[in-house]
Amino acid sequence: MTKSASEKHVTGTRRRRTRILLAALAGTILTGVGAGLTVAASGVPAPASLVPGGPPSVNVPTSDAIRVCSGPARLLEGTPVQGDPQFSPASKTARTSVSGIVLSDTQGTLPDAALAREGGSTLRALPAQAVPSGTVAQPRTAVVQGQATDARSVLTAKPSGSVESSIGALARFEASDGDLQGLATATCSAPSNDQWLSGAETTVGRTSILMLTNTSVTPATVDLEFFGDKPLTQAPPSSRGLTVKPGSSASYVLNGYMPGQSNVSVHVRSTGGPVAAAIQQSTLRGLTPGGVELITPAAAPAVRQTVTGLELQDPARSQALASKDGFADSRPAVQVTVPGAADAVVQLRVYGRNGAVQLPSGGVVTAKAGRVTEVPLEGLPAGTYSVSATADVSFTASARMARGLSASGSMDFAIVGASQRIGDNHVVSVGPGGARQIVFGVPDGRAQIRAVPVTADGRMHTPVALDVAGGTSAVLDVPDEVEGAALTGYVVSASGGAAYGSLLVMGEGNAISAASIVPAATGARSLPVTIAY
Repeated sequence: MTKSASEKHVTGTRRRRTRILLAALAGTILTGVGAGLTVAASGVPAPASLVPGGPPSVNVPTSDAIRVCSGPARLLEGTPVQGDPQFSPASKTARTSVSGIVLSDTQGTLPDAALAREGGSTLRALPAQAVPSGTVAQPRTAVVQGQATDARSVLTAKPSGSVESSIGALARFEASDGDLQGLATATCSAPSNDQWLSGAETTVGRTSILMLTNTSVTPATVDLEFFGDKPLTQAPPSSRGLTVKPGSSASYVLNGYMPGQSNVSVHVRSTGGPVAAAIQQSTLRGLTPGGVELITPAAAPAVRQTVTGLELQDPARSQALASKDGFADSRPAVQVTVPGAADAVVQLRVYGRNGAVQLPSGGVVTAKAGRVTEVPLEGLPAGTYSVSATADVSFTASARMARGLSASGSMDFAIVGASQRIGDNHVVSVGPGGARQIVFGVPDGRAQIRAVPVTADGRMHTPVALDVAGGTSAVLDVPDEVEGAALTGYVVSASGGAAYGSLLVMGEGNAISAASIVPAATGARSLPVTIAY
């Protein structure tokens, strides 16, 4: 039956009233529910990210202290490109050794430690030792002195309670014959996921081999970023996504990635397992050996860098040698690497035992972005120096020095990277043999340096104190013995103005090498943890 117009009007009005009533009722219900939710939520703790004062911290378990030591220098067989090189022994006289120091806690308890071949047998066990009964509690050490090795090695120490154990080690290679004649030392370094190596060279007669070691149980995926003195149009092929298996090492020939570069820096980044990185650098001029060195990581890019331990020869004879064909890299120089997109205006200061010396160039250079810029140190008087550099953008740096002034005779060279500021209880192993010096540089202010000698019998002796004025370098000559025992190294601390240091070693003939002082052990660590929803 069809409704009339009036009936339709009444029905529509009723429907509209019904909808209004339902909407009002629903709003009332939702308001009540909202209030209930508000009351209920007030009883639930707010997320950590919303609590005033920041997120809580969770303690991170202290891990083993690990130092990876480079093995014997090796000659390349054939002309391999980039990875998987084949090696042959360096010479009949080549010898490689590792010296290490493990520091006890303040009471004298020594952690369980060992020096072992990479992924293999133990070279020297250093069992944990409690404080002997009836003795005064005081720090002491366990020592490895000149342990011969034929492979890469790893010094490991268990934590001292909740604190990482303080350890240090030095690898030393030397040969008096063969193409790798010379001396190379390297501070054994801790694995890292981010590190910079500077001072390599890939021109004719120069061989540069990057060595990566993964001591963890997790595969490491490594990306290599290269910087040279010549511009790069694109990243070298096969330089990303390199895999280093757990408990193993891999080697890569940098000449295949970056040929014809007089100055090369490498940024090594890994995900997964951290890696220890080092570069074996060697020179062969025709049939004449030009030296060998081990390059270890330098300080990360910053607006200020300091390099210590430069030993410069007679300037006139050094310039005459550098002017000969094939000897340009025999001149002393600083390499400045600028990883960013902006050029860096760099101010360099050079200072020796008696204070600052003037660079012939004036000391101000513009270093190109994404490149390595070489700053010659020619013309400076013979002596021992430190170099400090500041810039308006971040950079990293290293320095190269040569020893030997005859084009027909054998030579050697040393490369040292910018180092971190010295704090407390840096374990510095110096190893046996040769003329050894620890060179300290203090750019500004005044620093007090305390070096506690450690001998092969594990004893710690009366500290050596140095008061170093700002703008000078100080040299600690390392004796062969202290109180009748062979010296192994020092525990070094510094206070006052910022101080930096490196080890300089000179062997027979023109043999020379340099090694950095690495950061001290860290204490218990914690991480902020934010729980949010």
